[in-house]
Amino acid sequence: MSGNASDESMMDLSEKTDEELRVLLDALCREEEQISYKRRILHGKIDILRAELVERLKDKRTRGEKLFTRKDIDRLGEILAEEGTGVSKKVIEE
Repeated sequence: MSGNASDESMMDLSEKTDEELRVLLDALCREEEQISYKRRILHGKIDILRAELVERLKDKRTRGEKLFTRKDIDRLGEILAEEGTGVSKKVIEE
């Protein structure tokens, strides 16, 4: 029950029976639980990836290696030169 169907079901609530309101509420609660679960999974994956990157940077530093390459610096310059609207999408795509 997402998108337009959910939006349309919210129209004219005063016309709906108590049972119709309960069904709608239950459906929206189930949808919210599914979205919340997916969000928690994604946050967990993000945390794991960040932790891995931090460990790799620590290892590089311990070995005396450069933490950032010329490519990293050039890429940062490209990101900063971009207009604000498309930066996130471009970073994600790469």
